[in-house]
Amino acid sequence: MLKKRSFFERLTGSVKLEDDNELELDEQEIDLDNVLEENDNWVEEVGELSVDVFETPTDIVVKAMVAGVRPDELTINISRDSLTVEGHREESSTVSEDNYYSRELYWGSFSRTIALPHEVEPDQAVATEKHGLLILKIPRIDKEKKATVKIKSI
Repeated sequence: MLKKRSFFERLTGSVKLEDDNELELDEQEIDLDNVLEENDNWVEEVGELSVDVFETPTDIVVKAMVAGVRPDELTINISRDSLTVEGHREESSTVSEDNYYSRELYWGSFSRTIALPHEVEPDQAVATEKHGLLILKIPRIDKEKKATVKIKSI
């Protein structure tokens, strides 16, 4: 006869090793594939944008391929220590699924947040796009820069 699992075992999903093969199912079996298909609409998949990040003596430079996205459809948010690029790429093809041999291109929303290696001046950033390549140049804060202040007598 099968032993009923304790409340703790049901709550945590744990199993006594000696009873491993003798568990009684308390609830009916669930087909996970059907559950995932039925609930597929509640989660929007967001792709991750591929980027190159490097520095020059004065700037942090970020490059990303955003082919198929108009510049006015991109959102770029920069803080002193991070950068976020978001956008959406629409598929304009009307080819039926049955006619595809391979599908590797990403269509839909994408986003990428990057922790920057140095503090930057967000309001002095420059973004350009050419042939689908987005290039962001963000000036680094020069912590070594010193200035002499002249004192005015009033």
